[in-house]
Amino acid sequence: MKIYLVGGAVRDELLGRPIKERDYVVVGSTPEQMSELGYQQVGSDFPVFLHPITKDEHALARTERKSGQGYTGFICDFGPEITLEEDLLRRDLTVNAIAKDDDGSLIDPYGGQKDLESRILRHVSKAFSEDPLRVLRVARFAARYQDYNFTIATETWQLMRTMVAHGELQTLTRERIWLEIEKTIQDNGLGHFLDTISTLGALKLVAPYILAWDKTVYRKFQNALSKLEGNNEFDVFAQFSLAVFYSGATLSSLDEAKQFKVPNLYIECSKELLSNITLLHKDNKAAEDWLNILQNIDAWRRPHKLARFCYICSKVSDKLSVLCDKLNQNFLATSNIDVQEIIAEGYQGQTIQEQLKLRRLKAIRV
Repeated sequence: MKIYLVGGAVRDELLGRPIKERDYVVVGSTPEQMSELGYQQVGSDFPVFLHPITKDEHALARTERKSGQGYTGFICDFGPEITLEEDLLRRDLTVNAIAKDDDGSLIDPYGGQKDLESRILRHVSKAFSEDPLRVLRVARFAARYQDYNFTIATETWQLMRTMVAHGELQTLTRERIWLEIEKTIQDNGLGHFLDTISTLGALKLVAPYILAWDKTVYRKFQNALSKLEGNNEFDVFAQFSLAVFYSGATLSSLDEAKQFKVPNLYIECSKELLSNITLLHKDNKAAEDWLNILQNIDAWRRPHKLARFCYICSKVSDKLSVLCDKLNQNFLATSNIDVQEIIAEGYQGQTIQEQLKLRRLKAIRV
């Protein structure tokens, strides 16, 4: 029995990046032996075990055979006879097919180290084309490592284009597509990801609510992205909303986002931006304009939404940042108007809301 560190941990260690998680492949063992050693089995399709102390994932070496369409149509073979080289051969990219022995030695049968040094993302074998999810994974890796100037190998790019042209991506579930997009957002790589997907001609298959993505849109988006604080709770929603905004999306086109399993909170943020940014930009706004924006955002009941809206707007332009400062001032000026006081004065029914609006309008500074 031999255990090797594999995949992302080896790749990131060689790049000098922090290692988020460690995955291991076990050669020469069986499920029974792993259980006897105290490992807890968690895999259902193929044996994956958790280390009894570290809880790191340990998978038995395996090979895969295509048995159907899509990214789930595989038969996995595992056993003590499967070699490390056979296990690494099934992986997507050469940079992910490097293993590390317990003495620190690297096992690299497919040239992953050379491709890391050359900053190239290259598929390991022609079996790459059997899994359409790998198209999105390559786009995600290219986005994650954009600061390292990685490029996609010509032959890998051609293979990805062929897979798109043959409709392979249509076999992916929308839940799985969104999961890849969400991972990309967490890596602050959405713009680069969309650039790759759009160039492949797969934008309508992956994110049809992003209406257009070219170099001009990409530059505008990246400029806005550079203004994010990096640790703000609104950053992930800002990335998505800004991508939607710069792509020229509309409120009606955003309806498709829900069909593509985009969570409601992302859609809500985007709709708030699209619904109010033109009104916020309007010259010579009257008090009623400021009031309408605050009402649209539901600012008094949910001030958190106002903070989120203003954070996103501030990344679009300095002018919008200044306007949001004034929007916040008007929010504070109208926040101390108490409905209960209006009721205590004898107003009833519809007149309560009318008085509330009049008093808010009076408090707003234009």
